[in-house]
Amino acid sequence: GIAGSVATLLHDAVMNPAEAVVKQRLQMFNSPYTSVLGCVRTVHRTEGLGAFYRSYTTQLTMNVPFQAIHFITYELMQEHLNPHRQYHPQSHIVAGAVAGAVAAAATTPLDVCKTLLNTQENTALSSLKIRGHLSGMANAFSTVYQLGGLPGFFKGVQARVIYQMPSTAIAWSVYEFFKYFLTKRALEKK
Repeated sequence: GIAGSVATLLHDAVMNPAEAVVKQRLQMFNSPYTSVLGCVRTVHRTEGLGAFYRSYTTQLTMNVPFQAIHFITYELMQEHLNPHRQYHPQSHIVAGAVAGAVAAAATTPLDVCKTLLNTQENTALSSLKIRGHLSGMANAFSTVYQLGGLPGFFKGVQARVIYQMPSTAIAWSVYEFFKYFLTKRALEKK
């Protein structure tokens, strides 16, 4: 859990501007942006450099629990499926897929709030007569609840789970393969 959390702190510091700001603004319905570079220039000019990190703490609020749950679930699944911790591709794929699914489902409410903060979706905000920028997770949680009640926090849960299952299964199976391959090679050299 700690390893996943520390890795997330560093990863998100680098990736937050691209994933959480630029990508999501390009994906918005009726997005005014037509290119990555155009989006970066406009956001920088109109909102300043801080806009690229406005959601960094929000991103961490979602990603740290995701990675902690992900790593812990993977290890628990490995204990059950592969207690001797041998190289066993099927167990790595299954454990990785389950870990991704559990982490994705558990953190979907945080992802919904993060997406609202990152996109500042005008249609949603104006329907509640919110002017200006929405800021902070507390405001995002309140707004999501006002817009959709408890089910609103789980919009897109199936898509997140379907996306994460193969992603984490592939990541873990590749990691375990290289760990096995490099260890085996090192032993053969001795």
